[in-house]
Amino acid sequence: MRLQEMIGLAVYEVEEGNEIGTIVDVMLDSNWKITGIELESKSFFTSHVKVVAWEDIVAYGEDAVMIRSKESIVKAESDHIPYTFLLGKNKLKELQVLTTTGTILGRISDVYFDQKLGNTIVALEISDGLVTDLIEGRKWLPCSEEMSIGENAVMVPAMSEERLQKAINIVNG
Repeated sequence: MRLQEMIGLAVYEVEEGNEIGTIVDVMLDSNWKITGIELESKSFFTSHVKVVAWEDIVAYGEDAVMIRSKESIVKAESDHIPYTFLLGKNKLKELQVLTTTGTILGRISDVYFDQKLGNTIVALEISDGLVTDLIEGRKWLPCSEEMSIGENAVMVPAMSEERLQKAINIVNG
């Protein structure tokens, strides 16, 4: 599943079956694990966001995400969230992917995770610009332990260029 596919999904709590909101972003840590989801918030002038920890997600599919209860929703200081996919101070989308030898592979356009593996990120979808995307298609790079998220780029091992593959729906959970 791609993180972009999770954005906009309805979130329900299983105790009473009530819809409690929609996903506006996904939170991650530096170990390439999804740590939770951020829900839409009505207040625009606050530094707090409504989040649900990954452990409180009971199930997720292509139509909805199910959480334990309304009590699973907590307020978090947005500046204290390590990484997000779409919004926030340390977002992954559009972050440059750079090898340790100084080769730019492109920018992150999406992130894949395997529903069978839980919350582990398995690959990055990389765009090398609109023209290249149209001619060659986007590429994906399998995640490895050597990859690290920096402030201005995702650093990947020197031989990552050879590991780039054509982006297809590789992970169907």
